[in-house]
Amino acid sequence: MTTRVRSLLVAAVALLLAAGGPAAAAPAEPATPTTTVFSLVPAPGFPAYVHVHTNGRVYAGTYTDSGSSAPSKVFEWSSDGTLLRSWTLPAQRLDADHGVQVANQTRSGRLVLLETSTASVRTLDVRTGRFRTVARFPDGAIPNYATWGPHGDLYVTDYGDGVVWRLPAGSRKPERWFESPALEGAIEFGTTGIRYRPGRGDLVIAQQNASDGSTLPTNGHLYSLPVKANGKPGELATLWTSQPGDLPDGFGLGRSGHLYVALAGLANQLVELTGTGEEVQRIGTALTGDNGSDIPFDTPCSATFLGTEVLVANQSAIAGDASHQAILAVDVGERGRAPYLPKSAHF
Repeated sequence: MTTRVRSLLVAAVALLLAAGGPAAAAPAEPATPTTTVFSLVPAPGFPAYVHVHTNGRVYAGTYTDSGSSAPSKVFEWSSDGTLLRSWTLPAQRLDADHGVQVANQTRSGRLVLLETSTASVRTLDVRTGRFRTVARFPDGAIPNYATWGPHGDLYVTDYGDGVVWRLPAGSRKPERWFESPALEGAIEFGTTGIRYRPGRGDLVIAQQNASDGSTLPTNGHLYSLPVKANGKPGELATLWTSQPGDLPDGFGLGRSGHLYVALAGLANQLVELTGTGEEVQRIGTALTGDNGSDIPFDTPCSATFLGTEVLVANQSAIAGDASHQAILAVDVGERGRAPYLPKSAHF
């Protein structure tokens, strides 16, 4: 989720109230998972996607709006939540909304970063602390989440435009790989999480709301988009439609095939879906975000597996409550599938 979300969430509240409020969630039959605090996130706060590295450590970046000149940081934790190191991001436009998403990693272990103020793909070598700029997107693009796909291509969602970018293997020039009105969000809410499912050969893509007329503009979606053998996109299909104002964001994939989606909007919940998009349960109390831990869900914006726990980045985008800006751990009782990382995942 980008820094723009704070003002947009206020607009979403107004839209939802006008529509009569959120629909009631179906009662959940599974036992309520236990939620604990993995770690607080130091200043400048506003954590984004949590990446669990193949080295066993955990990484997350931070976002800062144009009212702050504090540069973004990348933090590193051990698997038990101990803060180990941090790196300050260089060459940001500090007079604009600026943030860094630790979106993925290369096969060799470098972090893949998406920086918003310069609309760039960068890498960070955690052994040397060296940053490298790999590619830049056109003006106006807001790179948000990224996944490796077949043939070593990197697919990137754009929060500011209805497009999925592809950075072909060996290229430094992103291409507009897929465009659809379904990815053009209403009141500027955009496209968020993306994961490649090699068993199904598709990309799962989260959209916070849609302006294509398929549903109410306050409803979000999870889509399935096949990647054909020739590298071209197939036909976009809806896996799941959210309740009004949910704002689905980042998500994790369990070994069962279930999807665990962070709802960054009014719901303040984590929702579990089957691989075909049927809702299983909602974790946390709607609106309040109460989850049984010391910190409620407060703009949860991503979900990543570490063992049987789903790590959730708590951004507190509206309130800006530093005591809520944390990574929470939700024990869902199954292990996750690591993000797809082919041998060709490098730049």
